[in-house]
Amino acid sequence: YRRIQLYCYNFLERPRGLAIVYHVALCILVIVSLILTALSTVNIYEALLDTPIFIVEIVLVTVFIVEYGLRLWSAGCRSTYVGLRGRLNFAKKTYAILDVLVIFSSIAGLALSTNGSSITVRLVRFLPLLRVLRFDRQGSTWKLLASVIYIHRKELLTTLYLGFISLIFASFVLYMVEKDENVKFDSWPNSFWWGIVTLTTIGYGDKTPITWYGRLCASIFAVCGISFFALPAGILGSGFALKVTQQQRQKHFHRRRRPAAILLQVSVRVSCFLTFIDCRFSSR
Repeated sequence: YRRIQLYCYNFLERPRGLAIVYHVALCILVIVSLILTALSTVNIYEALLDTPIFIVEIVLVTVFIVEYGLRLWSAGCRSTYVGLRGRLNFAKKTYAILDVLVIFSSIAGLALSTNGSSITVRLVRFLPLLRVLRFDRQGSTWKLLASVIYIHRKELLTTLYLGFISLIFASFVLYMVEKDENVKFDSWPNSFWWGIVTLTTIGYGDKTPITWYGRLCASIFAVCGISFFALPAGILGSGFALKVTQQQRQKHFHRRRRPAAILLQVSVRVSCFLTFIDCRFSSR
């Protein structure tokens, strides 16, 4: 019983070998479900894809329910989750709560799949998109992102503050110089929208200055302000690179730690053995 429980726990929580094949297949099935759901929003495919989507949803809901039950049962192989209280502690973990949300949203989507006219019903049908969050059950991606943001929080706050100040100043100046000549800059919110689109390098082109002094100010703000909005991307990129390098060094250190410990133990034993032999010969 305990061996089966431990095997199920390792299969689901610490996948290796054949377990990886299962998890990859489940991820592929989730992606197929997302593609079919996206295609179902196209009018010409909506009626055609109802049956395939229903079948895939039934399979996924069944797999998720069985998998959640196995996870909850097999968690008892660890001393932390033994007994009813331990199972409750396991169920309160973030990814376990996420599994419950995915299961209930999938069941609700299946139950309301016959009526697609209501906005609420359509929203419930798209709640199973939360399944993509199951790809990273341990939250390593979010932990990495949070650690990078926390380490570089001062630099990010400084650049965001300077970018916000430049956005406020640029939108106000363009509003003042264009409001009498350009109907698209008749209010500060419209000018503020232009500032967001311009300084973030999106450039929709729906609002453009028409006076020469307005274009001059816009050029100056575009050249100077874009740098403040581009700096956070560079800070995060360098932070990710440093963090990944640090993690690789830690993995390399852990790999070398055991051989080094074995070598140290062997050297100590050999030294003790030689000392013992030397003492025996010297006593004679």
